[in-house]
Amino acid sequence: MQRSPFSVSIRQSGSVSLLDLSGRLTSFEMGALHEAIARLLKEGRKNILLNLSGLEYLDSSGIGELARNYVSVAKGGGQMIVVGLSPKVEEILKVTQLYRVVPEFPSEEEAVESLLNSGDKRKSKAAK
Repeated sequence: MQRSPFSVSIRQSGSVSLLDLSGRLTSFEMGALHEAIARLLKEGRKNILLNLSGLEYLDSSGIGELARNYVSVAKGGGQMIVVGLSPKVEEILKVTQLYRVVPEFPSEEEAVESLLNSGDKRKSKAAK
């Protein structure tokens, strides 16, 4: 069975950065995800959507990397949410309780809208 190499591609939708993850997220590949998110945060891009529909597998290192990135984004004043969970990945997130921390949305459109709307709410609170 041929295994797909891990890859991260970044798209933009307004102020939302969409990261498409594919392949297997393990200890060998987690640096690529970390670097992508660190670069976005450095550029001031704080609304991050992870599209996991192409993710075939993640091990404990991959789970840890998702959690670390979530904390980095939150500490930077941003938000990280996910879409496209396969049944296998969703089960892993439930077993590890990570699904309680990282919000999941049924579609990319709903997730982007949520991030854009929550950004507007934060701006209006800051203006008060």
